[in-house]
Amino acid sequence: MHHLRDFPEHRYSEPSSALGDAGLHYLELTELAERIRTRRISPVAVTRAQLDRIAALDGTLRSYALVMADAAMAQAEAAEAEIAARRYRGPLHGIPIAVKDLCDTAGFRTAAGMAVHRHRIPNGDATVVRRLKEGGAVLLGKLQLTEGAYSDHHPSIEPPRNPWHADHWPGMSSSGSGVATAAGLCYGSLGSDTGGSIRFPCAANGLTGLKPSWGRVSRHGVFELAASLDHVGPMARSAADAGVLLSVIAGSDAKDPTAALDPVPDYLAAAGQGARGLRIGVDAAWNSDGVEPATQAMLADAVDTFRVLGARIVDVRVPDVEHAVADWFPLCAVEAAVAHAATYPLRKNDYGPVLASVIEVGLSVGGTGLQQILLRRMALRGRVAALLGDLDVLLVPVHPFGSPTVAAMQALGETPSLVSALLHYTAPFNMTGHPTITLPGGFTGAGMPLAFQLVAANMGEATLVRAGAAFQSATHWHRHHPLD
Repeated sequence: MHHLRDFPEHRYSEPSSALGDAGLHYLELTELAERIRTRRISPVAVTRAQLDRIAALDGTLRSYALVMADAAMAQAEAAEAEIAARRYRGPLHGIPIAVKDLCDTAGFRTAAGMAVHRHRIPNGDATVVRRLKEGGAVLLGKLQLTEGAYSDHHPSIEPPRNPWHADHWPGMSSSGSGVATAAGLCYGSLGSDTGGSIRFPCAANGLTGLKPSWGRVSRHGVFELAASLDHVGPMARSAADAGVLLSVIAGSDAKDPTAALDPVPDYLAAAGQGARGLRIGVDAAWNSDGVEPATQAMLADAVDTFRVLGARIVDVRVPDVEHAVADWFPLCAVEAAVAHAATYPLRKNDYGPVLASVIEVGLSVGGTGLQQILLRRMALRGRVAALLGDLDVLLVPVHPFGSPTVAAMQALGETPSLVSALLHYTAPFNMTGHPTITLPGGFTGAGMPLAFQLVAANMGEATLVRAGAAFQSATHWHRHHPLD
């Protein structure tokens, strides 16, 4: 919280007309926060500009499932009045953001990408939404997602489009969050990740995404895909921005008994600590096996950057994850069948074919087979924890190829090897519950974003923000934007 002397007495020095200047919609959240705190920019003017940009661009990009314009303007006016009265709540105060449309919003539809829930209006907010509001954020609306947050959109929904190039994949279920944040239609967003759905859209759209430790963020009021695999986390333009969002939404919650009781660190403070002395594990064989040359080159450049920043690169061997990748699908299917028990098969006709087929698989898995999966999962969690016990972070790809096309991803269900390759570096860390941060690290020859991820020990998000911010202090990849 800032002291009263930090607030200037003058009116807004940056007029509304300045909001049309190229690039203001691409400010990092932390940069905009400072302008709002010092009253150089009005939350009302920023919110109005964001709504105008959504109206101009999202008819093509399709990132929003619901725009809450009137409510957003009311929140912006309230924030402006509070800041003028020197009641500044912190770095989210007056910042326009959006959330994936599986987070309950009181009085506004939360459909989770599903026809079966297209008329569902919750009575209360998800804990993450309530905490964002308490932080003073302006909620622009709800972001589009795949049906039930699985792999494919309901046939009635037009998927979001990658703002870098419409022929390329926008990412998995949090694609709306990725597209909106990358295109300057919000200053940060919330996504969820069950097998890679924060990391995939961040890699596809050139963003920074933080998948927290399982339990670090309450899941109360967030539509469930697979309870023990789901992680809710921020998608943003920088590690510092992700840290600000996580600081607000993280923490214990009486409404979610699975939420961790650990105290929440100051993640923004961690962003300024640099990389010197960090022990960064690299498994050269694992990072190159079946990995395309452009991605390998990007990983090598990232390692070199960390070395120059004073980190110590440690050769390691990652435990075998083949069982984890194979086990992820039946485990997710079983948990999805539980999550949908109230509406499937009762309303089977309202389901799209992909989600319905997954639930059917879950209903067919036997108890003995499930127990074998759970035992292998426990063993992997222990092996990865032991590996990370000797490191600060582990550096790995997001997936082994560059930016895939929409056409290639439409064949996903027909190509088991592509499914395994896609999940190879993401699903294992949902199975273990460890936190990761995704960082832009370069571009393909076609000009599409490339990214890598860092993995930390359980509840090690501060270390991830520290390492990510250090990397971004020495590189410019996260400051490239589409469209403009």
